Amino acid sequence: MKKTNKLKKLILIFVMLSMLLTSCTLPGLGGNTKTNVVVATGSNTERQILGEIVKQMIEHHTDLKVSLITNLSSSVLNHIAMLKGDVNVVGGMYTGTALSGELGMEPIKDPKKAEEVVMKEYYKRWERYWYPSFGFDNTYAFMVTKKFAEENNLKKVSDLEKIKDKVSVGVDTAWIKREGDGYKAFQEIYGFKFKTIYPMDIGLVYTALASGEMDVVLGYSTDGKISSYDLVVLEDDKRLFPPYDCSPVASKAIVEKYPEVEETIMRLVGQIPSETMQELNRQADEDLEMPAKVAENFLKKNNYFEDLKVDKNKIKEYREFVEGGKNV
Repeated sequence: MKKTNKLKKLILIFVMLSMLLTSCTLPGLGGNTKTNVVVATGSNTERQILGEIVKQMIEHHTDLKVSLITNLSSSVLNHIAMLKGDVNVVGGMYTGTALSGELGMEPIKDPKKAEEVVMKEYYKRWERYWYPSFGFDNTYAFMVTKKFAEENNLKKVSDLEKIKDKVSVGVDTAWIKREGDGYKAFQEIYGFKFKTIYPMDIGLVYTALASGEMDVVLGYSTDGKISSYDLVVLEDDKRLFPPYDCSPVASKAIVEKYPEVEETIMRLVGQIPSETMQELNRQADEDLEMPAKVAENFLKKNNYFEDLKVDKNKIKEYREFVEGGKNV
């Protein structure tokens, strides 16, 4: 009952925020979405890189003019910008965030089911196409150093039970009391707890692990520091965390006006696995490369996916699925 009431409150807050923001102009939005493609990104590194990848792909494969909006700091603002018609493409959205955010639904632990629900709901409610995933999800993940994993034969989270009383574990402060997939849920799902656990800022967990101050930490699965420090992400084998598979989104209006936009976006399906996203984030965060340059180098390395044949039957099947037709 408490969980349901909390969800209702969150939905109410979201609706009120939507009404407030849709009554005014969001700062920095000025693209002409009736004739041009306007791509929105978030304020973090990952979403900026993805926005650039989508933008540069469309520019490469079409003759369309593409604008990029980079000052939308949350998924809610990306959603509202699409509602207002200020943007018509979003570079990267996450299933878990959409379900608990703008859709106001309960989390879904099965990745395929979560993606299918979001795809159908996005089209039904707002006539937007939520495309199949880039190939990665960005969620909480337990991780260790490669050396520690080898010494203790660690591959999945369940393997930590045998050393639960010996390890020091550093976790995001907010996760300790987080509902649904926090420490309480961890103990219920995995059936054990750690003897020593330290709440800390999420940005500090990686250096604490690499320096040996912590044996195990909870971080984000596509953080660039994972590859920088050669860390091993443990499999969430009992699915504590809901999936946050990342996909591009486009309005029905823009892909009907310019079908080549959809064909271009579909070239990116499954082409950015987690390891690749980690490396792209690392280049921006650690090497201090601009997101636009990171995206450009990635696309040049992959020849802008010129060799991928666009299967129009697959696009047709996808459309039929999200619009209420046969299953994929």
